[in-house]
Amino acid sequence: MKILVPAKRVPDPNSTIKVKTDGSGIVTDGLKWVINPFDEIAIEEALRIKEKLGGGEVVLAGIGSKASSEQLRTGLAMGADRAILVVTEEAIDSLAVARILHKLVEAEKVDLVLMGKQAIDADSNQAGQMLAELLGWPQATFASQVELAADQKSAKVTREVDGGLEVIELPLPAVVTADLRLNEPRYASLPGIMKARKKELKEIPLADLGVDTAPRLKVVKMEPPAKRQGGRKVETVQDLIQALHSEAKVI
Repeated sequence: MKILVPAKRVPDPNSTIKVKTDGSGIVTDGLKWVINPFDEIAIEEALRIKEKLGGGEVVLAGIGSKASSEQLRTGLAMGADRAILVVTEEAIDSLAVARILHKLVEAEKVDLVLMGKQAIDADSNQAGQMLAELLGWPQATFASQVELAADQKSAKVTREVDGGLEVIELPLPAVVTADLRLNEPRYASLPGIMKARKKELKEIPLADLGVDTAPRLKVVKMEPPAKRQGGRKVETVQDLIQALHSEAKVI
């Protein structure tokens, strides 16, 4: 069983994000970067599957600048076997990501793609679905539980949907995207960190893949959210109804 797990470099969700004055992007000076949390969950699930099967290979895939190797090394320290970094300084949208992953999946001949349901920086929630379409593979999104059949030819996936939970069974190879409640990612141990330094991290220039990465999405401008106004107390129910009607205009 070979599992490919994309791992994106994103700003730490606990960091304070500031938008540039011209609205062209965010201020990155001094910003801490981490593995996209949903991708980290996908890495953990891939490791658990490998451990349960008693063998296999977990391959990480990153797309971005050479600085992204730091996050891939973190994934290797968690227990992944090796990593591939597609090096580019371009801004890559979801379709370009799916096309790049498509090339890697075909080259690596993987049995399963496990990836985060979305990246917390753009929140697009598109790459997994696009990748499945390009590959012609079945897909299960928003997974909160993944069980492989004993023959490793199919998987049963519990999905989080608006009405509750949905359980589907799909043949492998397939694309599965991880939701928040799939698992709790492990911490990288000191021995794992030491071993990660010796594990393979292959760099591939984006140009070598021959992928069309022309953007289909254009970010016109970024703006910080408006500051929330403080609340106020009203004396009577009638005052509340009046405020909801005349000020909030919700009734």
